[in-house]
Amino acid sequence: MKVVEYLDSKGVQYEMTQHRPTFTAQQMAAEEHVSGINVAKPVVVKADGTYHLCVLPACCKIDMDALKSELGTDRIELANEEELSRLFADCSLGAEPPFGDLYSLDTLMDQTLEGDPYIVFQAGTHESAIRMALDDYKNLAKPRVFSFSYHMQ
Repeated sequence: MKVVEYLDSKGVQYEMTQHRPTFTAQQMAAEEHVSGINVAKPVVVKADGTYHLCVLPACCKIDMDALKSELGTDRIELANEEELSRLFADCSLGAEPPFGDLYSLDTLMDQTLEGDPYIVFQAGTHESAIRMALDDYKNLAKPRVFSFSYHMQ
């Protein structure tokens, strides 16, 4: 199910915009004229064979030790492109939306995203973005929220 169809089916308010193609969350932040702290960047990790969708600000990276501790695992790795293509068959590679439940994945949200009332994210393509209220996102995605990122230098 496409993210737009999902949001429409839930009756949630959002704003969709089009921009030049972007291939990183920070590029999208620049195109959308928002801070990287407001861009929800999805990153898929595999912990003991189970995939998790981590959602963190574009300007941050995952603290793998914090994630390992929270998930209670010894081994964690980033999903590769082949795995991402299989998990998100309806999306352009690298433009996955931050809704793990749409793809049978557990959603983990970094608490840094809670600092603002809205988030912006890719809508499944490199040319489209969705802006929505953080509270609406949390009500739909039902993420587990904790601290697992650090700001990139």
